[in-house]
Amino acid sequence: MAKRERTSDRLPEGWLEGFIEAYDIKNADDIKEALKDLIGSTLECMMQAELDEELGYAKWDSQNKKTDNSRNGTTPKTLRSEYGEIKIDVPRDRQGEYEPRIVPKYQREIDGLDNQIISMYAKGMSTRDIAEHVKSLYGVELSADLICRITDKILPEIREWQNRPLKPLYAMMFFDAIHYPVRTEGMVQQRAVYLAIGIDLNGRSDVCGLWIGETESSKYWLNCLNELKNRGVRDILICSVDGLTGFNEAIRAVYPKTDIQRCIVHQVRNSMRFVSYKDLKEYTADMKKIYKAPTEEAGRAQLDVFAEKWGKKYPAAIKSWFDHWIELSTFFKYPPEIRRLIYTTNRIENFNRRLRRVTKTKSAYPSDTALLKSLYLAILDITEKWGSVQGWHSILGQLMILFNDRIQPSDYE
Repeated sequence: MAKRERTSDRLPEGWLEGFIEAYDIKNADDIKEALKDLIGSTLECMMQAELDEELGYAKWDSQNKKTDNSRNGTTPKTLRSEYGEIKIDVPRDRQGEYEPRIVPKYQREIDGLDNQIISMYAKGMSTRDIAEHVKSLYGVELSADLICRITDKILPEIREWQNRPLKPLYAMMFFDAIHYPVRTEGMVQQRAVYLAIGIDLNGRSDVCGLWIGETESSKYWLNCLNELKNRGVRDILICSVDGLTGFNEAIRAVYPKTDIQRCIVHQVRNSMRFVSYKDLKEYTADMKKIYKAPTEEAGRAQLDVFAEKWGKKYPAAIKSWFDHWIELSTFFKYPPEIRRLIYTTNRIENFNRRLRRVTKTKSAYPSDTALLKSLYLAILDITEKWGSVQGWHSILGQLMILFNDRIQPSDYE
């Protein structure tokens, strides 16, 4: 392994010793202060060189002056940096033609401090926590409003991400909504965050959609589905959804050929709400026989047995199974590898839980925009670790046979 070159080896002899002596450096804080001064002086020197190039002559060299323009003093400017606030003097020209390149006109930060602030925001830190953290580390005073403006830099990136083209076909897509408190017109209201996670024909998962709207409704889901189609999604083979009324009709209106699987876990939870605690263990064991059956016919037979035993005592719970049997039984037509993926929305619910870890520090978001920024940054962090679905090669082989008339070669390239 090559030996690392020391910084002192790249400097003129005695320079570093002179630097330490000149600034009377005794500890790490002294180093930080010295570096602030060094960075500021370097920036000023580079801007003076830029202005020399702009005017075509060096300062005090009037003999080579070939322009009507000239220097016109300096303007003070304060920059944020990881070493603290750095005060510099930006040179000006009389005609206002000089635009600094090393520190552009509206730049107020160097050395990636803004990126650090955005990273802290992504981890769920509040604006107050970020301000205190930055002050303790770098001695820079930041207001909540400034932190919001810094994090607003990612808004164009978010808009681009929300409108990016999608794959023409997804093997599976999971839909769910998660609710967050947002302050609106002085009142805290629950806002629904609509999420769509798709698995393409290469077995890779992707957050295809993120929308913030009113409380969850089938009408809003219809808008989301239409947007997916407008962004290039031609077809979805299988959808896994919760039990929202009207959701199935919304999917069929946009993707009429899509198989819809109603989440079994949601159905089980809803059924258990009606059951007395003393019956719960026996009731759930009988219910499990329905969705663990090997075929739809066997599952329906178990449902009849289940209804015969519990129907009189818990009629509402049993009726729900019969009312939604078509969507509840979709997974029976598929092999075990596909069944495990679609019979529940656990995939997206696990994703939602990870989002909540980041957002749990917020009692309420000040706006939809603040919520959107926080969720987007959390999604980038979560999806960075995603890989392909385990055993996807076998699953793809099954899908190619089951949906051969709807899959084109370009869909899995």
